[in-house]
Amino acid sequence: MKYDVIIIGTGLGGLLCGYTLSKHGYKVALFEQHHQLGGCLQVFKRNGYTFDTGMHYLGGLGEGEILHKLFTYFDILKDVELRKLDENRFEKITLGGKEYGYAMGYENFIEQLSQYFPKEREGIRNYIQEIQRIAHASPLYNLQEINQTTFIESDFIKKSVGSFIASFTDDPVLQNILAATNTLYAGYPDKTPVYVHALTLHSYISSAWRLVDGSHTIIESLAKSIENNGGVIYKNCKIEKIICNHTEAVSVLTKWGEQFEAKQFISNIHPANTVDLIESHLIRNAYRTRIQNMENTASNMTIYLGFKPNSVPYLNYNHYHFEGDSVWYAQDYKLPEWPKSFLYMMQAREGDGPFANSAQISSYLSFDEVKKWEHTTVGKRGEDYIEFKEGKAEKMIQLLQQHYPEIKENIAYYNISTPLTYRDYTGTKNGSLFGIQRDCNFPVQTLVSQRTKIPNLFLTGQNINSHGFLGVSIGSIITCAEFLGVNTIMNDIQKSSE
Repeated sequence: MKYDVIIIGTGLGGLLCGYTLSKHGYKVALFEQHHQLGGCLQVFKRNGYTFDTGMHYLGGLGEGEILHKLFTYFDILKDVELRKLDENRFEKITLGGKEYGYAMGYENFIEQLSQYFPKEREGIRNYIQEIQRIAHASPLYNLQEINQTTFIESDFIKKSVGSFIASFTDDPVLQNILAATNTLYAGYPDKTPVYVHALTLHSYISSAWRLVDGSHTIIESLAKSIENNGGVIYKNCKIEKIICNHTEAVSVLTKWGEQFEAKQFISNIHPANTVDLIESHLIRNAYRTRIQNMENTASNMTIYLGFKPNSVPYLNYNHYHFEGDSVWYAQDYKLPEWPKSFLYMMQAREGDGPFANSAQISSYLSFDEVKKWEHTTVGKRGEDYIEFKEGKAEKMIQLLQQHYPEIKENIAYYNISTPLTYRDYTGTKNGSLFGIQRDCNFPVQTLVSQRTKIPNLFLTGQNINSHGFLGVSIGSIITCAEFLGVNTIMNDIQKSSE
């Protein structure tokens, strides 16, 4: 059977492209190597608890805000239930033995943070105004008609987040607090471009939400819409090869030996994994080497916690904690000092009252620590791997208990994931959380275009633009613009929001 478009991978980017193109009449087929769709949005159930693996909270979902418009366009809103986080403190930050908070709404953010740093009010205001300016400077991020798919000004790509924050305040504590959510992009102060920081923060300050009962509701909604539009989704169907003739891609070969043809192709898997599927003179060695050798962001360990009934109060905020006096470089730890930070988040469930059903705590974990098991598979890594995980989990829970003394005795069940788990379920290089590491010092070298050296093969997902629902949504628009034209999509989004 021949399709108009074959999409490899059903992570968010692949599903969004599948939705957009099928909506416009393209005959699409999506291929997923696992039994479950969704990539980083997968969920799993253990001992009666349901856990999210990736997208835990979202920003910009208020009426008229960007993600609300995108959810409307992708016809997701009707299928998801949202719970707004605490408007006066949706992020709790602990650093140096003190506690700080982020508030929703720009004026509220300035007011709340100025209470901790009364002498820095003007600097905080100037910082916030510049965050807004960066966010509003991107036509794509404002869903405006444009003449090209440039998503952000070059100045914001070439400036580091560390120098950006330092330009507004000399107070080292405030500098760290303004950078405290860098866990959301595994950033470095002298490397991460300021646009990554600004666009992430902008959406959450606008409004921050949890998805009730997990991110799988998004996946199920998109999959159903694709199939209603005539698209086909193949599960448990790993692509082993992208077959090319002398000018372009012509088909894909599955692990079962089946071959599927298409006019055009989109890969939603990591760019390095994509070029590994191709044996063709069209992919020159220089391009292949560049893609395969690009630095990736850090990975982590996550403990999924199931609580005893009516034992742990539900927290309507997220908790970022840092050991020491800096929020940076927690991913570059020495073994005795691990963990240097954690992110603790409750999971919203239907029927929640004052008590939480489940939560998770995450901390960076180097792939080097699990490298000895890299050639093993899930559930078959051996007793020494289990002992390793349990030892790490004990340390993380002990650190969490310093902040929530009753927590340990109220854990009924927990499950542990490592960089290997993330690698095997999402297909990212070494379990990288956010794909390729952006570097403002080498912006061109760390840029991955949606176009490849094969004229009818395109990329999508977090590596061609940015991570998270917003970043991947914009990336899917950039990819689908190759088929439809960017302003066709922009006009559709605007009409759907009217």
